[in-house]
Amino acid sequence: MLEKVGNRACVAWVQACALLAFVGEAAMALAGWLAHPARIRWRPIAFNLRSSGWDALPIVGTLSFLMGVVVAYQGADQLRRYGAHIFVADLVGLSMLREFAPLMTAIIIAGRSGSAHAAQIGTMSVTQEIDAMRTIGIAPLEMLVLPKFLALLIALPLLTVFADLAGVLGGMFMARSQLGVGFAEFLDRFTKAVSVTSYLVGLGKAPVFATIIVLVGCFQGFRTRGGADSVGQHTTRAVVQSIFLVILADGLFSVAFSVLHL
Repeated sequence: MLEKVGNRACVAWVQACALLAFVGEAAMALAGWLAHPARIRWRPIAFNLRSSGWDALPIVGTLSFLMGVVVAYQGADQLRRYGAHIFVADLVGLSMLREFAPLMTAIIIAGRSGSAHAAQIGTMSVTQEIDAMRTIGIAPLEMLVLPKFLALLIALPLLTVFADLAGVLGGMFMARSQLGVGFAEFLDRFTKAVSVTSYLVGLGKAPVFATIIVLVGCFQGFRTRGGADSVGQHTTRAVVQSIFLVILADGLFSVAFSVLHL
């Protein structure tokens, strides 16, 4: 058993070092783009922006709306006991804007787009298309990684804003049906309870989550070797690792914001 634990620890350490090296290579490629803007590939960025952002609106909006409904419904029983019906706006607003909307959006995109990135690059690696790109002088990072990174860096904050609106809307409907709190009363209390700082705290997490999702997904795609089984294994690893790191980053954000009194 100790041998298995040691082997797994060694494998995890090697993967962590390889991921760190991949992050460094991606950072150098991004610096090259910024130094020479003519090399930026706008068409792949626009394509990934549509596939990772626009196409994800229905699922993000639906799940965020239902999350707002659930939060308001669970809090309704407790608030009704003390006659604090109006504070459902505080509950829905702060929980959705600070935590649930950015976290749920990142998890959805990790399962949806992160897996797609890993499967696409993994399939290209298995079929030796990436080697062919290197042979003809095309940098794989500039063609495959940076467009996805820049697209998701734009798309995820916008999806988070959309999730905020959908979640608050779901909480408003549930507050009206369960607690008798009208829309005008809800919005009046909401503007008083939720500050701009709370909104920016949730929105500021989105670029970090986007970076984690893209880098982990693309890293696992480049690590793919062998055949179709390897593509499936690395796609699964990409989803699991990105979701784990997103939740870990969210926990670190919570500790940091608590220390900073934000």
